[in-house]
Amino acid sequence: MTAVEPRFDAVVHAPPRLQVCGLLAVVDTMEFATVRDQVGVSDSVLSKHVKQLEEAGYVQVHKATRASRQRTSLSLTAAGRTAFDAHVAELRRITGG
Repeated sequence: MTAVEPRFDAVVHAPPRLQVCGLLAVVDTMEFATVRDQVGVSDSVLSKHVKQLEEAGYVQVHKATRASRQRTSLSLTAAGRTAFDAHVAELRRITGG
């Protein structure tokens, strides 16, 4: 793994978006409902944050029908992973960690 240049990212920095990126950074994909429950927000609040991450190119939203129900899952894009890693590196740098 190549080290990333520390860089503050305002899109990633908001606490719910930082949590979403942190959750998605360790998996290939995660169900929307699981992310919602882990972050502790409503569907609408999570949708708003996911939309901002998606517009930045950091999160990809996948919709599929399973057992006649619409399922939404989320994954971090390569750009999202780089942005998250750089943001975490910058937080460590400025906090002396």
